[in-house]
Amino acid sequence: MDLFTHVLVAYLIAYGIVGYAPGYLVAGALAGGLPDGDVLFFPLVKRFPILRHHGITHSIFGVTVVAVAGALIAPHIMTGSPWVYFAVMEAGGLAHIFLDGLTHFSVPPFLPFSDMKLELDADRAINFVTLIVSVSAFYLLLGVERNHVAFQYYVWTLWGLTAFFLAYFGLRLTARLRIGQILKQRPEFSVPIPTGNPFDWFLLKEEKSGDRERTTYAEYKFGRGIVAGPWTVDVPTTEPAAPSGPITTKEEALARSFSVAYKASGVLEMTYHFGEARPSPAGGWDVFWYSLEFGLFGWSAGVRVHLAPDGRVQTKSSWYNPAKWAHELA
Repeated sequence: MDLFTHVLVAYLIAYGIVGYAPGYLVAGALAGGLPDGDVLFFPLVKRFPILRHHGITHSIFGVTVVAVAGALIAPHIMTGSPWVYFAVMEAGGLAHIFLDGLTHFSVPPFLPFSDMKLELDADRAINFVTLIVSVSAFYLLLGVERNHVAFQYYVWTLWGLTAFFLAYFGLRLTARLRIGQILKQRPEFSVPIPTGNPFDWFLLKEEKSGDRERTTYAEYKFGRGIVAGPWTVDVPTTEPAAPSGPITTKEEALARSFSVAYKASGVLEMTYHFGEARPSPAGGWDVFWYSLEFGLFGWSAGVRVHLAPDGRVQTKSSWYNPAKWAHELA
């Protein structure tokens, strides 16, 4: 979850606890963003792994230590009760843990006592929907409305934002619960992949055996079920021997291009991925290996591989729209 959303959600929670009290609101919002300050510990991570990103700062113990420190320090900087400062900062920190746990980027809420992970796979780590809403909300609250409109408009804005996030996270969790039930009924899938749209998901299964990788996925729409697929690619993970003649099938093009694309872009190694191939208008084949997790507005990041008729192979990192390409082939 992006930093802007962490801070904004913590600010809204603090407002729900104490109302309009600037000191408490600032403390709560600050606590909502502080866990991501663990990036500053990067030079120490090899020696102290517990300081890694999404480590001790993303645990109940970590946010409680921060809340206690805030409760002791804040009253000397701003007026207010130490107990209230503790409450809003604890709530902001716990909200950060929950929002990160909502994604596929797990957090360890019980460190240092247990390394058990919280990972709900209900949203993307960075979702541009919430990012845009959060950035716009800060501009609205701190720029457009601050000292320019009646106080009541500010209050309505806060409650409107609260309603949006409650509805959004509620929809994400409801869809994830439903998908969990589907996965039990459909053993050909094992992994849910959220997209930027809370109604649209991928259901996937990746199998690796020896020097081969087999990936199957389908498109799922919340409320309608599986709407497209499943599709499957089964390719060698090592570069096959050069073909004795021209490549004639999509399966050959996929097999020939995968290891080349995998080496050309780290995004394929870090995320679930898929491949599409079609004959090139200039001869040979065009293959696009793309991420099923790293995308925006229908476009996915990946590697375009051109397999020329004379055996030359060209690669280019690019963005790809699977729906658009499918339409072109229709």
